[in-house]
This record gives sequence, structure tokens and C-alpha cells, in this order.
Amino acid sequence: MCGIAGFVGDDDPRLISEMTGLLSHRGPDGEGFRCFGPGGARPPAALGHRRLSIIDLTEMGAQPMSYSDERYWITYNGEIYNFRELRDDLARAGFVFRSQCDTEVLLAMYARYGAAMLPQLNGIFAFAVWDTVSGELFLARDRLGVKPLYHTQRNGVLYFASEVKSILAATGGAGLSHAAVADFLTFLWVPDPDTLFEGVSKLAPGHYAVYAEGRLSIRAYWDMRFEPEPGEDKIWAGRVRDSVRAAVQRQSVADVPLGSFLSGGIDSSAIVAELSRSRRVPTYTVGFSAEDLEHEIVPDDVRYSREMAEEFNIEYFERTLSADVVDLLPRLVWHMDEPVADPAAVTTYLICAAARERLTVVMSGVGGDELFAGYPRHLAARIARATDIFPRQFRSMTRRTLEGRLTVGKPGRLRGPRRNVMKLLRGLDASPRERYLTYCSYYRPDELPRVLSSELRSSLRGHDPFRQHRDYFDRVASEHWLNQLLYVDMKTFLPCLNLTYTDKMSMAASTEVRVPLLDDEIVAMTGKIPPDLKLKRLTRKYILKRSMEGVLPRDIIWRPKAGFGAPVRAWLVGDLKPLMEDVLSPENVARRGLLDPAEVQRQMRANEAGSEDNALRLWAMLTLELWQQAFLDGRPSRSSTATAWRQS
Repeated sequence: MCGIAGFVGDDDPRLISEMTGLLSHRGPDGEGFRCFGPGGARPPAALGHRRLSIIDLTEMGAQPMSYSDERYWITYNGEIYNFRELRDDLARAGFVFRSQCDTEVLLAMYARYGAAMLPQLNGIFAFAVWDTVSGELFLARDRLGVKPLYHTQRNGVLYFASEVKSILAATGGAGLSHAAVADFLTFLWVPDPDTLFEGVSKLAPGHYAVYAEGRLSIRAYWDMRFEPEPGEDKIWAGRVRDSVRAAVQRQSVADVPLGSFLSGGIDSSAIVAELSRSRRVPTYTVGFSAEDLEHEIVPDDVRYSREMAEEFNIEYFERTLSADVVDLLPRLVWHMDEPVADPAAVTTYLICAAARERLTVVMSGVGGDELFAGYPRHLAARIARATDIFPRQFRSMTRRTLEGRLTVGKPGRLRGPRRNVMKLLRGLDASPRERYLTYCSYYRPDELPRVLSSELRSSLRGHDPFRQHRDYFDRVASEHWLNQLLYVDMKTFLPCLNLTYTDKMSMAASTEVRVPLLDDEIVAMTGKIPPDLKLKRLTRKYILKRSMEGVLPRDIIWRPKAGFGAPVRAWLVGDLKPLMEDVLSPENVARRGLLDPAEVQRQMRANEAGSEDNALRLWAMLTLELWQQAFLDGRPSRSSTATAWRQS
């Protein structure tokens, strides 16, 4: 992909160069920026771009790019998969093109249609268009938020960029949003449009913004629609199979080497199977050591990936995860910008770095679980609904009794089932909506205050970390209960966690990741699939699995789900233990003033003893402190930001 940056209200070439330079990892193949002086009522502006060349590797694809009369200028990060069809339509309307890249087509679409272009695009993108005549800036982000876009306003200037660190080069830093701390601890990430940086926001997925006359107006251009159509399993399986094949082929266009991740699960295996029909595809698999797996829920993927290598025309690369996580983690926190406390980010970076030795573009199976109901919490929600026939008082008593007796126990095969039962119990006595919010979070509302310092607890009285989730539930209150859950996941968990760390970690390795299961046409189709074909009785992703019968080996289709992650529980009792005990010592925690030192120590002791599974809670605290050290401590000045952070 690429990195974009810019501002309206200034035309400082040194500043736009500095902002763009901080995104060099996103685009090592080229750099460009352009400043626009004021004129009449038009304010000054600047656009910057770092290029990772994927399509049309010539200088004709360099950015910022203008179209024809140079009224419109664009800086763009992403891929438009239907750009050739759009180009043909524009050519018939008289538009002339100089390059073979999608950027020029995107800009021509804006010149012709304005914001009305967005529903016509099939792709992943974040871009800015500067209108030199009207003095308006147009910002847009793709439907599901595959590509990031941040913005802030300071002293009459609007700044935007692919990463917050670029914005901080202009503003000289940002404070901590205390409300977002509660959100971060609850989810391991901060829901859109907020960030942990006070005053810095994300443009939400499926939205565009217009900045004119000093005002930023934000509007939605897309939303998920559920219009289930009846049909037999066989018919829907065929439609899903055809849609996956079309999406993979549509997204496999590139002028650089392309391959795929391969976990041995159904999502990545479906992508690899389709790619291998037309080429010998390089694939990358990561495995864990036996010692690490003793602490984790998931089985080892490697044997399934090896089976795929035997069955299909692929070039198979396998690595056992081995990282100096003590040294790597602070660097990845810097690349992440807004902290995301999912250890899968570490795995993603390592596998992208390995793939970059041969590939520039890698396909990933991200999104299949959100579209087809593949997470354990979807199944837990169905199971728990069956318990609603019992009075709430009985369910509450059952929860309290069993919670007091169950522990995660010693490392071994029973740890996974124990954790899942403990998670199921946490929401047993709640309403269906509140129960799902419990499954999506790491603290119940009554638990969160215990980990916060008394000062922060007092200042956040009445704050609800679930406010965005509740709003999304309200929007689809009339839909089937399962589609309600998938909608909330699509608006929160998918863009704010999975897609965020996928983008940031792949860009840290200068690698483009494409997500064909989130292709716009597949997403639209899943809104028409009957809910009971997504989660059929106790079978998750049922219709996707049926669609792959005859394509993939049966044991890969129907294997137990293995979540993508990293051996965080092994790390916290091994390599990372000294760092965690130092960073989260009572003295350091008290000095920072956000968390309660006694509760932090209690969670550490309980986690090590196996009486509680606090691994991800502790990972979030560790990540939060490292993030504050990287972005809040020292507050580098505007002139020293690039140098100081590049050396960190």
C-alpha cells in the first residue's frame, strides 16, 4: 500500500516533507509532496505521499497526482479492484488517461461524479482530493475500514494522515484521552472514531468528509444491509463458492510478486485453492513450539497447512514463531500508533516480514469470521440463548457458584475448554445484548472500576465504553439476532482490531495485505444469506464450509477453529515476565496514575497461579505503558519529531 498525509491552512514544504517522511515504511518505492498557495478565498494546502508500487510501476503512477486541467489533486492509499471497468466507462465518456494505474481512474471518477463515485468503487482505500478552484478538501475511507485515515484540527489547520505519528509531527504531540483509556482496557482497542490521542480522530469506515471554510462535515456513504433470501443449502453454497472465486481473481491483479498467508483454516485455504488454479502460489505459514502451545487455546495449524501444500500447486514456506519479543514489542507499539493489545499483531508482523523476502502483495483470510459467524462468541450466544428459559435469578446464582470454582488450571489440553466455559459463564445472567457485549470485552461494567485509579475512576463516572456498540445494536434492532451480532462486529471489532493491526503491521514490513473475503461483492452477498445458514445449529460458518466441499480436503473444511494469535500466555510467564514486572511494578503504575497498583499486582499473581486468565488484560496494560513511553513522554517538538522517533 502507501502512506498519505496533508493539511489545509498552511503550505509549509518542510512540514509536509517531515510528515511524509515518517511514513517511509508504508512506501519505500517513492516520495512526493506538493504545496498549494492561497488564492482569493482559497486557503493554502499541502499533500504528501509515500509509494509502495503495485500497479504501473513507472513514474506515471507517482503521487500526488493531478488530472487533466490540474484542478483536482489526489494522494491515495489503496487498491481499486474494478478500476479497469471504471476506466472503460470513463473512456467511453471521453476521458483520456496517461497511465495504467488505478489512481488516475480514481481521480477521474471524482472529477466526474464527486462523492457519488464512492458506491461505484470496489476496493480498499483512504484518499484525499484537493480542489484548487473551490478550496475544498475531500477525504474518504473504504466501506469496512481496511485502510486507515486520521485527522485533527489545530489552530485553524486541518491535518490528516495514514498514521497518527505523521500528524504529531505537525502538532508537536497530543495528550491522553482518559475516557479512551477505559475503552481500551475494555476491548484492547478504542472504537471509531475515537483514539487514545486527545483530539485525534479516525474517519469511520464507509464515510467521507469535506473540509471547507474551516469546517469539517462528515457523512456516511455506505452501510451493511441485511435482506435474507430463502434458498436451499446447495444453491447458497454454489453462490458463495462462485463469489469467493471471483473475488480472489479480481484481487490478484498486481505488477509485483503476489502470494498468500496459509493458516490451514478454511478462510486462507479457500483463497490459496483458488489462486493455485492459475499459478504456483507462494504461501507463508507460522507455527508455535509445543511448549508455547501448552498455554494456548488453539491447536497447531501446521499439519493442516502441510496438507494443503501436498494437495495444491503452491510454494510452501513455514516458520516456527521465534521472536525477541522484549526488543520487538516497543518497536511494534511505535508502528501501531494507536495501541491495539492483540498479540496477533506480533505474529502478523513476523509473517509479513518473512513474506517480504519474496513478495510485495500477500492475501489474507481476514473477515471470514465476521461475515459468516465464525467466532466462538457467536456460538456461545446461541448456546446461552437456550438458557434464557431459566429465571435470571437462577442463572445469576449458577454463574456466581461456578465462577468461584472454575480456574484455568495447569498448562495442557484442558486449558482451552476451561477458558471457553469461564467466558460463557460471564454473561450467563445478562440479557442477550448485554451478554454479547460481555463476550466482546475483557471487563464487565462492575469490574472495570477496580483496575482504574481512584482519580480516573472519579473522572469517568457515568462513562460507558459500550456506547458505540449499543448504538449499532439499535440501528439493526429489527434484524435477526445473529445478524445484529455480525453487524456490531463489522462496525467495531473488524475495523478497530483486526484490520487496524493487519494494516499497521504489514506496512511496518512494507508489505501490502489484501483481504478478498471482504470484497465488496462478497459482503453484499452475505447480507442476503439466511442467518441459519451462517450458524447452523452448532456449526459456525456452515455455508462457507459447504461451499468448499469438493474444493478443499474434508478435514480442513470441518476442522476445529484455530484463532490467529501468538503465544502471549507463554511469553508472560517466560521471556516477557521481567519486563512486565518492571513496567507494571507498583511504583511505576502509581507514578503513571491511571491504574490501581494493588489490582494490577493481584491480576499478575492470579494469572501466574492459573486461578484466572488475565493474560490479555496484562498485555493491554503492558501495551498501554509502552505506548505512553513512545508517544507521550518527552513530547518531541515539531522540529525534532522525525529524528527522535526514527531513532526510537
